Amino acid sequence: MKNILVVDDEQSTQASIKMTLGDEHRVLQAMDGEAALQIMDTEDLHLIILDIRLPGIDGMETLRQIKKTSADLPVVMLTATKTVRTAIEAMKLGASDYITKPFDVDELRVIVQNALRTQELASEVSYLRSQISKTYNLDTIVAESAVMAKVWKTVDRVAKTESTVLITGESGTGKELIARALHLRSNRSHGPFVAIHCPSIPETLLESELFGHERGAYTGAADKKPGLFETANSGTVFLDEISEMALPIQSKLLRVVQEGEFLRVGGTRTLTTDVRILAATNRNLRQLVSEAKFREDLYYRINVVPIEVPPLRERREDILPLCRFFLQKFKEETNSAVSGFDQAALDALFRYDWPGNVRELKNLIERAVALHGDDELVLPAHLSAEVVSGTPEAAPATGNLVGKVSLEEAVSQFERQLIETALEKTEGVQSKAADLLGTTRRILKYRIDKLGIDAKTPAPRKKR
Repeated sequence: MKNILVVDDEQSTQASIKMTLGDEHRVLQAMDGEAALQIMDTEDLHLIILDIRLPGIDGMETLRQIKKTSADLPVVMLTATKTVRTAIEAMKLGASDYITKPFDVDELRVIVQNALRTQELASEVSYLRSQISKTYNLDTIVAESAVMAKVWKTVDRVAKTESTVLITGESGTGKELIARALHLRSNRSHGPFVAIHCPSIPETLLESELFGHERGAYTGAADKKPGLFETANSGTVFLDEISEMALPIQSKLLRVVQEGEFLRVGGTRTLTTDVRILAATNRNLRQLVSEAKFREDLYYRINVVPIEVPPLRERREDILPLCRFFLQKFKEETNSAVSGFDQAALDALFRYDWPGNVRELKNLIERAVALHGDDELVLPAHLSAEVVSGTPEAAPATGNLVGKVSLEEAVSQFERQLIETALEKTEGVQSKAADLLGTTRRILKYRIDKLGIDAKTPAPRKKR
């Protein structure tokens, strides 16, 4: 139930609106602007229905006062037919909508419902932005090492500029985290942040994803489609692993970087965009330039401000705070009992070189909590053999995956196979599958949902 204030000096109008909306909302009443402003000080309002013609301060001045103190509070104007032009002026001052007297009951309900829904969506967006901002706020980033402090100092310094930034570092070091932090601390933070992982999109489709296409541009292009540089206008485009972009597309990207101009695939009209470009790579672009695999002019255009993210093995001071951060995160997600790390486990985590960097550490902690969350401490036995031994072990059965999938994908594939095999052996009975895997049904259910495994109980096998 929402609190709706009706401001009108006609009692018949007040009564009619209360009768229309009173079943679903709490309707408050004020006869003039002064009374309305006083009610605003004492009540938590969700919507105001405001008559333009009021005794004392009129509706327009009351609207100005409302917007000064509560800019996000939706206001619907009530007006006679002859003052519709004034109502339109009111909308320029921030009113959400207007309705003419005598009003239609159904129309009033629809306008009120739309205004309240729009306000709810605006609140949700604001909340989500605040949550994302907290996630990528430099004050909450888990990093205690001197080298990472230097990185975040650079991020803080260049975020407010329009400079193109090239973020380099090994896979899993957190390059997208840096990019999002740059966006959220920039003057473009209220615009979109659009990220694209270049290697994951076939070369034939990447151009269309970036620049869009016209109808009939190629087989299957049934409709006109805007590209990322259009949808990200006024915001930020993050090109992850830009080193994998084909040379023909690089030349078209260069035009966007230099001029802010591009053509859709199959198009002839030049389009413009206002975006900030951030790029990332885990490869040596200088070497690729020397090998003629990356355009030299594009390299210098995107490498205006370089930020190198060091691997985790070169900032071991961050391992312990990261372990604690991820443990708390996954403990809350799974409602597990684990409260800390056994000292031998911490020693192993600290010794390991982390070829997969922060991503590998995050996955390891998540797996330990998911499979052993009922234990009080994370023990060495809960960690992988590679971490405990301190060196990555060869994996003949999965050797053919190297270079084809990421470590995260390989781990997920292996875990999926284990769970699916256990479910098959137990004919879909999750409690028995959990026993087989040495975990609890609650934790198994969490992993099933996390991996999107179809855990429906299969039909019993026919005896031969």
